[in-house]
Amino acid sequence: MSALDSRDADFGKDLDATVRARRELGEEYDSALVDSFLEKVERRIDDMVDRRVRRHLAEQRMTDARGTRRPRSADTWAERFGFALVTLVLAIPLSAISGALAGMPGLAVVWAGIVGVNAAQAVRVNPELITGRRDRSGERD
Repeated sequence: MSALDSRDADFGKDLDATVRARRELGEEYDSALVDSFLEKVERRIDDMVDRRVRRHLAEQRMTDARGTRRPRSADTWAERFGFALVTLVLAIPLSAISGALAGMPGLAVVWAGIVGVNAAQAVRVNPELITGRRDRSGERD
């Protein structure tokens, strides 16, 4: 619903009044009546555009005030390296247990889980890996 829709009743009344005035006054006042009606329409359009521009500027100011960067998480290179190291260290006993109990299928499940956990961590830290979009700010960790 646009702002003009919310005022359809007023707009309809203005148009109806203009048409009635034209019938009463005759064709010699056509241009004056049309000009008057068009001025009212133009004012309404200008008001709508002004509101939209003000709203857009306010949204832009809010975005600028918040900062356009993605909030930095606590993930640093050391933390990512530590996460990968921990998963590899845990992979040793998990591989031994799964290999002894379930054989090759168990080993495949464990390593699929390890790869999945590391992939999920990578996507959490870098969502552009999935979306294919790059961070436009040009910042790097």
